[in-house]
Amino acid sequence: MARPRLLTALILATAFLAYGALAQMPPAIATPDEEIVATFRAEGAQIYECKPGNDGKLAWVFREPIATLLLDDKTVGRHYAGPTWEHRDGSAVSGKAVGNAPGAMVNDIPWLKLDVVNRRGSGTLADVTTVQRINTHGGTAQGACDQAGAFRSVPYSADYVFLSKRK
Repeated sequence: MARPRLLTALILATAFLAYGALAQMPPAIATPDEEIVATFRAEGAQIYECKPGNDGKLAWVFREPIATLLLDDKTVGRHYAGPTWEHRDGSAVSGKAVGNAPGAMVNDIPWLKLDVVNRRGSGTLADVTTVQRINTHGGTAQGACDQAGAFRSVPYSADYVFLSKRK
């Protein structure tokens, strides 16, 4: 009799933890009507360029990401300007940011929700409609830029969640 109770307790605990993880997703990037297709860890850099702002002062301006997409510590794709995510099976999506939430720390780039605006291929990413960038670490350019045209590469990591409309 103790076994069924233990099993029930484990199932309830797992459901509670899963619900808690979902409940912590910031509303600005939530996707309640979509299901997860894949989740990959990205490790790479955010590239910034030193440019004059509207006030004439030099500031770091985001240029592009360069990252490797990983699954179980194995390379499965890449992430680059567009923004674009390309899987090793040839499928790829590009997105446009439609929502954001702050990262956990001041040096963490924001969490994002991106609508897919372009796709190619028939593999893993073929049916993806939304991409979320979550669990960011690093990536924010810090410090002064003193020379227009200079570049700064800032290491970052994040999880990219690829979602599609429920069928």
